[in-house]
Amino acid sequence: MKIDDYELLLQLEKIGTVRGTAKAVLISQPAVSQRLKFIEEYFGEQIFIRTSKRLKLTPSGEKILDHAKEVIERESTIKNTLAATSTEVRGTLSIACSSVISQRYLPSILAKFMNMYPNVSIDLVTGMSEAIKQEYSDYHVTIVRGEKSKDNTSILLFKDPLYIFDTEPFESRTVKDRPLISFKSDDSLQDLINHWLFYHQKEIKAMQKISVDQIETCKQFMKQGLGMAILPKSVSHTLMEKYPHVPLQVEGEAITRETWLSYQPGVRNLPQVNSFIELLLSEEFDE
Repeated sequence: MKIDDYELLLQLEKIGTVRGTAKAVLISQPAVSQRLKFIEEYFGEQIFIRTSKRLKLTPSGEKILDHAKEVIERESTIKNTLAATSTEVRGTLSIACSSVISQRYLPSILAKFMNMYPNVSIDLVTGMSEAIKQEYSDYHVTIVRGEKSKDNTSILLFKDPLYIFDTEPFESRTVKDRPLISFKSDDSLQDLINHWLFYHQKEIKAMQKISVDQIETCKQFMKQGLGMAILPKSVSHTLMEKYPHVPLQVEGEAITRETWLSYQPGVRNLPQVNSFIELLLSEEFDE
C-alpha cells in the first residue's frame, strides 16, 4: 500500500462518489475504481457500499479509514520533523487558497518560491474561502477572502476595492435599470454587495439577476452587454480602461474585500512554511 492509496480512500469517503473523486484527484473514473478494487483485495474486505446517492462505509471500511488517517498523519509528522531539523529548506508545504487569489497572484509567487526552494513539494488546494476556513487545520497556510479566521494567526495582505462595471455609462440623476450578473461566492461578499445596492437603490436598480459559477464567466457576460457586474479590482485591471465603472462606496468610504494570510501556531518552526510566509509578506499586492 502506498500513501496515495490511503489518501484516495479519504477522498472517496469525503466526496462520496467515484466520479467526483476522479475529478478531484485528476485521474480517470475507471482508474479510481481499479485502485479501490486493489485496496479492497489487499485488505480482503469491502470498504464501501455503493448506493444511489453516495458511497457508504462498511464496518470494516470504518476501521480501514481510521488506519488510513493514522498512516497519513504519521507520514506528515515525520516529514515535518525531518524538515524542521534540516538546514536545507525542503519537505511539503500545504496551502489552501481562495480561487481569486490563486488565479491572480499565486502563480507568480509560487514560481518564485519554487525557484528559490526547489526541494519543497507543494500541496495546493483552491476553492471558496468559506469552505477553506472550515478545513483550515488540514493546511499549513490558508489565504482567504472576507472575514479573517478567528482560530489562527491572521495577517491582512491587502484590501481589494469593489467596482460595478457595465457596457452602458453610469449617468447621474437617472436610475440605472439593468440586469445584475453575479458569480458564485461566499455570503460575506454578497452581504457587501446587498448593502451597497440598498444604499444606492435610487441610482441603481437590478431589474433581474443572472447567476453564474465563475468570476470569468461573469466578466464575459458583462462584456457582451448582458448586464452589470460587481467585481474586485484585482481581477478587473483589463476592464478599467474599456468599460464604464463606478467604485462601490458608502458615505465616501470604499467597500473592499479583505484578503488574509492565516496559519496555525507553531507552523513557522517548519523552514518551508516560514520561508513561504516571509516571501508572501514581502509581496506588493495591487490595491
